[in-house]
Amino acid sequence: MNIGEASKASGVSTKMIRYYEQIKLITPAHRTESSYRTYGDNDVHTLQFIRRARDLGFSVEQMKTLLALWRDRSRASSDVKAIALQHIAELERKAAAIAAMTKTLKHLASHCHGDERPDCPIIEGFADTLGDTDPGIAAKFGLTGVK
Repeated sequence: MNIGEASKASGVSTKMIRYYEQIKLITPAHRTESSYRTYGDNDVHTLQFIRRARDLGFSVEQMKTLLALWRDRSRASSDVKAIALQHIAELERKAAAIAAMTKTLKHLASHCHGDERPDCPIIEGFADTLGDTDPGIAAKFGLTGVK
């Protein structure tokens, strides 16, 4: 099948397929005499694997490792689990950071009158880097310990 058909079958865009070949995440496709890429069922299956891993937020390096483990029938499942657990920890760290940012912004927004006056705790908080230079501003808006 050509790259467009492989794209439809795998759910990976043609642009990403070319990129994955360029960075050697996947083996470059076989080329016809007229230089068209051709893909087989195994290629599509590999692209589907990559799409699932990408949808779960794995990095390119992690996907390379997961692909190698997937192809290695003598792999230890503990190796795969270790990668997954490491990724879970990173996702949880990012989720906590997003939750902290959301909490801070909600707090600042709740103290902003949102009227015609120029006073704005949101802008004051940004200008003061949320208390890094003046602990008083952080305390004023209840943002102690937030950076």
